[in-house]
Amino acid sequence: MSSVEELTDLFSKVGFEEPKVKEIVKNKKVAQSLETLINEGPEGYEWTKSTRALLHNLASLVKGAEIENIGLVVKGIASEDLKTALQVNAAFKYIKSNGVTATKESMNENSGVGIEVTDVEVRASVVKYIEENKETILRDRYKLVPGIFANIKNLSELKWADPRLFKPIIDEEILKVLGPKDERDLVKKKKAPKDNGNKKEKSKKSTQDDEPKRSMFTEGFLGDLHKVGENPQAYPELMIEHLKATGGKVRTRFPPEPNGYLHIGHSKAIMVNFGYAKHYGGVCYLRFDDTNPEAEAPEYFESIKRMVTWLGFSPWKITYSSDYFDELYSLAEVLINQDKGYVCHCTAQEVKRCRGVKEDGSPGGERSACKHRSNTIEQNLEEFRKMRDGHYQPGEATLRMKMDLESPNPQMWDLVAYRVLNAPHPRTGTKWKIYPTYDFTHCLVDSFENITHSLCTTEFYLSRESYEWLCDQVHVYRPAQREYGRLNITGTILSKRKIAKLVDEKFVRGWDDPRLFTLEGIRRRGVPPGAILNFINTLGVATSTTNIQVARFENAVRKYLEDTTPRLMFVLDPIEVVVENVADDFEEVVSIPYRAGTPKFGDRSVPFTQRFYIDRSDFSEDSTDSEFFRLTPEQAVGLVKVPHTVSFKKLEKDASGKITKLYVSYNNEPLKEGEKAKKPKTYIQWVPISEKYQSPVKIDETRVYNQLFNSENPSAHEGGFLKDINPDSEVVYKGAVIEHNYHEVIKSEPLIVDSVKESELYVEEDHTTKETFRFQGMRVGYFTMDKESSDDKIILNRIVSLKDNTSK
Repeated sequence: MSSVEELTDLFSKVGFEEPKVKEIVKNKKVAQSLETLINEGPEGYEWTKSTRALLHNLASLVKGAEIENIGLVVKGIASEDLKTALQVNAAFKYIKSNGVTATKESMNENSGVGIEVTDVEVRASVVKYIEENKETILRDRYKLVPGIFANIKNLSELKWADPRLFKPIIDEEILKVLGPKDERDLVKKKKAPKDNGNKKEKSKKSTQDDEPKRSMFTEGFLGDLHKVGENPQAYPELMIEHLKATGGKVRTRFPPEPNGYLHIGHSKAIMVNFGYAKHYGGVCYLRFDDTNPEAEAPEYFESIKRMVTWLGFSPWKITYSSDYFDELYSLAEVLINQDKGYVCHCTAQEVKRCRGVKEDGSPGGERSACKHRSNTIEQNLEEFRKMRDGHYQPGEATLRMKMDLESPNPQMWDLVAYRVLNAPHPRTGTKWKIYPTYDFTHCLVDSFENITHSLCTTEFYLSRESYEWLCDQVHVYRPAQREYGRLNITGTILSKRKIAKLVDEKFVRGWDDPRLFTLEGIRRRGVPPGAILNFINTLGVATSTTNIQVARFENAVRKYLEDTTPRLMFVLDPIEVVVENVADDFEEVVSIPYRAGTPKFGDRSVPFTQRFYIDRSDFSEDSTDSEFFRLTPEQAVGLVKVPHTVSFKKLEKDASGKITKLYVSYNNEPLKEGEKAKKPKTYIQWVPISEKYQSPVKIDETRVYNQLFNSENPSAHEGGFLKDINPDSEVVYKGAVIEHNYHEVIKSEPLIVDSVKESELYVEEDHTTKETFRFQGMRVGYFTMDKESSDDKIILNRIVSLKDNTSK
């Protein structure tokens, strides 16, 4: 096998990005296989992003094994006969079974090559399934949907269909049969009524149980929104066409600018837009506002798609503002022909002066018209086309809208509609020398896509007037913009510029560092998407900004994890304990529930053996501390679920005085007649040493995360936010141990988010889902695997502590 440097060079040459290369080379077996597979590829072949991802997927299946004829699969990927991870998996299984006798034709047949399953065919199968099971569906309604999804996905005729087609089609067809969810679909809490003879009280409780479930979509800001078709129009005939296009259904959009990574505040915007549409049986676009090619990058597009999907939402369509550049340009000429647009050659400073900005930079000065505002329509058309054709450099000309300089609203002071940018666009190439602004693009693309509710945060409140003005000037359907308060988390920073500084200066591990409140960071930390959705639903939606402390957010995550994660005995700082009065092969198997009081989690077996580990904090040489209830030279202690206590006998220390080993006695002697066993003051966790059970599982790194900053407002720190960083925001423990049942936990099914397994919410075949496997380390906190974890090196992240420890 080549050296790490050679592998890094090879993987970089075929197009893997630096972070991905680092991840791959950490897993020796996968890296070795990937090297072999690349060399099996056609000579001179240029790997694309999708074929690279599939090749990495294949390497993960091979994992260092020698598979004869594996080159057939590589060639199938390179020729793009094998287009999905499902096909690659099938091809791998075929090759593994048939070896040298395998043929390309048989491999393709076994891998579904050439089989194209369209959305029409998927819909036909869905409709057929629903019709065949209609009686059961009508009886049990929406609680059957998760099962329907699984059953349809397993239909033989849909084996090679894109799994992403299923959910939106199933949702649409079920909605046609059942209509929107109503009180029949609510899960009603059963409360045991107090038998106090008060009939009125019982009647009141019964009525409350029957009330529809409250949610953020039925109350407050969202509950008060207009119905489809009620938004006023300057030209009523446009509403008729709009309703024909939408069928009277809600249409929303989530329109991020792909110039950075999403943060916790965006999760509210995602839930508001996607959730509102879904609640009312409508659809939601994911639309990239890609009108500034100088600030956009491919990784931002991919991350945004990933985060929307991770939160459990499926866009009805993914669109781009750049899809409409031709239509936008045409409407810009319409605006000029209406004498509502003019080309301005003023400098930025001159424009500010015309808008009433004083010499000292303060607002409130006298406003005046730009000297180019009175040019003729013909002059403006000619100048605008010269802008389009590259006659002007950036800053030399802009197209501005002729609005209302007397208005008290600054959003009506002749906003810029187009500017010159000599930058190629990732989707349109070098076709355009001019690009539309947000103020020109946003409302018109909302109109093109027949958005019924254009929902945005309150900083755009003043833009509502200019939004409606522009739609009316160019005679298009006018969507209704409505504004709600944004979500802020105190004690952290969300500014892209400031986070970039943290990343660039190595204060954090990257944009997905678990201490950051980017959605990528929150995901890597192990926070379940369902916890975020629950948290936002609890907060509700209002017009005021919601400022939430980190501790409150973490408490919501903690409560969610408490109900959804199994518990394991986990020792961060282990000391070996030897039981002196039992044989070397002593074994007493005890049964411990994964979560006490919750039978659905089940039980696990743990062997109590002659040697085991306890946490260093569970032993004290000081026997005089009356507040210390764990093991001391004079005080026995209980071990979780072990029948008898253990008592201290002696200890060993190293040269520095650090305790390295404890010796104890197992108090399992038979009791004398009439004697009762003395109950210990407390029970502590323990991790057995057992070759038979392959216990313990050793953890290479346990990263315990605390708040990144010391104060509630890092940006206000006297020395700047970098001076407010908490030096203990990441504490790394080496050599922690955990019971062997850890391996069973990571095989268990991940959490369900919106009827779909969390691990199925990833749209990229090669993207890690390690953080979907979570557990509670007893007395320590909630943990997940970090993306850097591998078969050879386990790295854990603490999601949250067991209790709010902000005051400590």
